[in-house]
Amino acid sequence: MATIRLWFGRQNFCLLKKRSFLLLKLTAVVFAVLLFCEFLIYYVVIFRCNWPEVKTPAYDGKQETLDPVLKAMFLADTHLLGEVRGHWLDKLRREWQMERAFQTALWLLQPEVIFILGDIFDEGKWSSSQAWADDVKRFQKMFRHPQHVQLKVVAGNHDIGFHYQMNTYKIKRFEKVFNPERLFSWKGINFVMVNSVALEGDSCNICSEAEAELIEISHKLNCSREQEHRSSRCGDGPPLPASAPVLVQHFPLYRRSDANCSGEDAAPADERDIPFKERYDVLSREASQKLLWWLRPRLVLSGHTHSACEVLHGAGTPELSVPSFSWRNRNNPSFIMGSMTPTEYALAKCYLPFEHTVLTVYCGAAGFLVVLILVHLGLLGSPFVLGWKLLRKFKTT
Repeated sequence: MATIRLWFGRQNFCLLKKRSFLLLKLTAVVFAVLLFCEFLIYYVVIFRCNWPEVKTPAYDGKQETLDPVLKAMFLADTHLLGEVRGHWLDKLRREWQMERAFQTALWLLQPEVIFILGDIFDEGKWSSSQAWADDVKRFQKMFRHPQHVQLKVVAGNHDIGFHYQMNTYKIKRFEKVFNPERLFSWKGINFVMVNSVALEGDSCNICSEAEAELIEISHKLNCSREQEHRSSRCGDGPPLPASAPVLVQHFPLYRRSDANCSGEDAAPADERDIPFKERYDVLSREASQKLLWWLRPRLVLSGHTHSACEVLHGAGTPELSVPSFSWRNRNNPSFIMGSMTPTEYALAKCYLPFEHTVLTVYCGAAGFLVVLILVHLGLLGSPFVLGWKLLRKFKTT
């Protein structure tokens, strides 16, 4: 009887040992996959991104950087979900993706200034005061940054509503959180941040104020270009840097469609020929001409379409539409890295991890776990044993 008990005890111990070993293997696989997909993959992907070099001709015929270079990062359309349309799982998944991507880029790339080109929130156009406060709190956690890094934000239609939805209360609420300055200069570079939602052109109070601000900025920029022969209208205040501005806004300037856009992050081929609606998909032709005429920018960066596009306007002013930063809007989000001086600039695109890559890794890991469990239960031969038998059979033949 004692021998039988000892035998059963050993059997139970062996069974418990096997189960513990299986549990350990399953835990190790799950932990490794989670660590890679939710943390390490962002470092692996973003580490490959590099700041583009800005070079200007020197007198000795060589190429060298003459002016201090500003490292600027541009991203768009984060669309933080609200309490109405935001499912908790969708919030958790997509907001974690954006937080990890942003924090990893911040640590690896060390930008000096970051611009978010509107549609920070998804439901700012109708959210209550409490919902707005909750959304802002989440945004500040996700996009936290050191004090020496500047974060600049322009309003989008999802933040304050389209023209027929926006009002003074929503604009003031937005500007209370995000600095309302329209003109920002650093290292001799001028950035003009436009409330493009207010460029409806119907002479409403908000639109008239927005245009008046832009005309005032235009006057300051013109004075900066005339520093050697300044007129009395420019006043005695310190002039702006004599540099053509970079225009930062949510709505793109007018274009018929995305038909001429290309690249892996452009709009899908079956959507590129769909005509854009003025004042909804893009600014009106009139508002676009005013911006180009008043400000004479050397570069325009915009968002809104969630897809990439490069366009030349007027006498050759380039515009770059920045794709969405969120997996919710596209499988291959990205952001723009800009190396800028007062006279030159160079842009590069940095892709984030593709969502389907992460899902593929998870599916592969799930399949591997199923195989481990089946092997443990004896329902499937060990792949290593099967492989060894096949190899021996091949050698004997």
